[in-house]
Amino acid sequence: MFRMWGKLWKDNRLINDTVACLSDYSLTRTQMVLESLDQICRTLDLGTPIWLDSNIQDFQLHAKTRFNQDNFIEQIPFDYLEIHIIEE
Repeated sequence: MFRMWGKLWKDNRLINDTVACLSDYSLTRTQMVLESLDQICRTLDLGTPIWLDSNIQDFQLHAKTRFNQDNFIEQIPFDYLEIHIIEE
């Protein structure tokens, strides 16, 4: 099972989190990451963030990245969204 943890942080405090689970292994890893991010954003009632080069590099190195205001089109009421793969 592929699982990704999404966490909303504000003032160094966790304010909300959710885990997206996928069991469809016909998808590529990239497709699973994007589908999991979509699930997390729907659950947390957020717009989908834009991937910047820094996010891609962090995610490739650590299987973890943060999306801040620069990644969202609309204003966000938190400091950043952190995603982290917890199981592949």
